[in-house]
Amino acid sequence: MSLLDLAEEESAKRGNVRVEAIYLKLGPLSGVVKEALVSAYELASEQTDFATCKLVIEDVGVVGYCPACEMDRAVESIQALVCSECGTPVSNVLQGRELQLTALELAE
Repeated sequence: MSLLDLAEEESAKRGNVRVEAIYLKLGPLSGVVKEALVSAYELASEQTDFATCKLVIEDVGVVGYCPACEMDRAVESIQALVCSECGTPVSNVLQGRELQLTALELAE
């Protein structure tokens, strides 16, 4: 199901209220390129009820569990999944895979 399908479904549940903005969380490990998503959204929303609806994307960093620090830590980069504090490889990626619809801003 696409973002626009989800927004349209929610709008219909609420009496066809206009959706003013779609909010997403997007992580670098999601497999989605932000610029491509924005471009595809613009093309898909043209000449629809969502033509004026904004797409608001929150970039989410990569966080993993560091066994040496025994804490959740940011990683150095998506190419090097190591603790940014001590350099130990993270044992579990906890954040950074998101492609998540977090909110819809509806007209009153």
